[in-house]
Amino acid sequence: MAYVISEDCVACGTCISECPAGAISEGDIYKIDADACADCGTCADVCPSGAINPAE
Repeated sequence: MAYVISEDCVACGTCISECPAGAISEGDIYKIDADACADCGTCADVCPSGAINPAE
């Protein structure tokens, strides 16, 4: 199950530098490539706005 980034994202960039799979891309709201996501949860652990959660 990949992780997703909600509209609560403030585009701070913290998750990009922590993602070991390089699955996150920049934008007004960052996006996670579900096919590249390693499901490790590191991005969710470091997100200061709590915008990253497991996909449903």
